[in-house]
Formats: sequence, C-alpha cells, structure tokens
Amino acid sequence: MVAKLLFVISESIRTALIKQLNRELESAYVYLAMSAWCSREEFNGAAHWFRLQYDEEQTHGTKLFDYLIDQGAPVGLLPVGAPPEEFDSLVEVFEASLAHERSMTEHLNDLSDLALQERDHATYNLLQWFVTEQVEEESTVGEIIAKLRLVGTDGYGVLMVDNELGTRTLSAAA
Repeated sequence: MVAKLLFVISESIRTALIKQLNRELESAYVYLAMSAWCSREEFNGAAHWFRLQYDEEQTHGTKLFDYLIDQGAPVGLLPVGAPPEEFDSLVEVFEASLAHERSMTEHLNDLSDLALQERDHATYNLLQWFVTEQVEEESTVGEIIAKLRLVGTDGYGVLMVDNELGTRTLSAAA
C-alpha cells in the first residue's frame, strides 16, 4: 500500500482553487462559442481572436490544475455549463467578453483575499499572476470595444477592426 501524501494547502483553498479551475475551463468554453458565432457571421479575425482566447483560458486552467497537483491536493473536476451562443453584433460579443472578464477578476480577487486571510503565500503568489493577467484582459477587450463603437455600423470600419483582430498571436506568458 502506498502512503497518501498530505496536501499542503487548506481544504478551503483547495475547494476555491477547484472552483476557479472550473471557471477557467468555462471561460475557454465561452470563448470557443464566441469564436463559433464570429465564424458563422464571417468575422474571421474576431473568430481567430476568440479562438486564441480559448487557448489562453485552457492554459490558465492547466496552470491551476498543475498547482493543485504540485501541492498534493486531490483534484475533482466540476461540470462545465453551456455558454451563450447567440449575439446581435460583434460589439455585443466583446461586451459580453468584458462582462465575463470582470466577473473573473472579482472571483480572483476574492480568492486572493482568502489566500491572504489563510496566510497561504504560495497560493497568493500564484494568484497574483492571474490578477495581473486580468488587468491586461480587461484593458485589451475595452480597447476593442472602443474601436468597434468608434466605427459603429460602418462596414469598412468593422472590416478593418476585424482584420486587426486576425493578427493576434498567443503570448508565451499566457
């Protein structure tokens, strides 16, 4: 019989991290659905942008998964809910993305607070990477929304923004 390792993090931190892992995987699913909508509507640049966002969220989930494993914590995966599939416009898709990112920021801030409260500095340090990432996420999506609002319904302007979105590459830090 192999002895089980005791995990280093508290049960409350473990549970919260598993919930956050689930949120990251749900985020990936949300962005995959947004990519599908954009593809269907022929916004190929935005479809590419959201597909990379999907990849990034998968990486975030894996980062949490690996941390839990490294801490010797049992990982139980939770079900992932169905994402929204219909939007009225490209700007609405990005507004939904921004609302989603703001919700993720709130959850990560709450999780950071819990880590500090429990004096779990290793988890807190991990979460600071995510918090910093959220600042970038919200800023980037906010800039895209501003551009889309600036061009309004001008087809040429929307095409230019969509083409710009198609140039996105996935950063190594993601």
